[in-house]
Amino acid sequence: MFQWTKSCSYDDEQKRRFHSTARSRLKKLAAELRLAAGSYDVRSNKAGIAVSGEITLHHDRFYLQVGQFGLSSGHGILIRTCKDRRDFTGGPNHFVGLQLLDDIPALAAGVRAVTGVAADDVGTAGDRPPCRPVGDIGVPHRRLVPVARIGTEDRP
Repeated sequence: MFQWTKSCSYDDEQKRRFHSTARSRLKKLAAELRLAAGSYDVRSNKAGIAVSGEITLHHDRFYLQVGQFGLSSGHGILIRTCKDRRDFTGGPNHFVGLQLLDDIPALAAGVRAVTGVAADDVGTAGDRPPCRPVGDIGVPHRRLVPVARIGTEDRP
């Protein structure tokens, strides 16, 4: 497994591997979510030498960013709803841990829970049903989402 929490700061080789591996995993996530071709893009911003930068999967109805921006709190993946691919502010922040990049079905379940995106309605913009939190996945950024709760119907 990839070392997601090994710092990319001042380490060009780690940053190259981080971006390459994250892009690959986001493409697998798009396939797992059955996103229609042309309804999303995957892009990478390596940023400066002291930071990891971010890798983004931007769909017509949500975007997901991977970075080392919250390692001390366990966060590293931001999931947020949006109106279209020109919407860069979107809905509330939802964070999950980088380790979910090693479990694409669990990450896909988290994306579905936050965004309401389902295989039968992806690839189209416009009105969408409000997201319905499942377990703790719908909790905005003030709390880390426990990995064990993703995709379950349990409530605390």
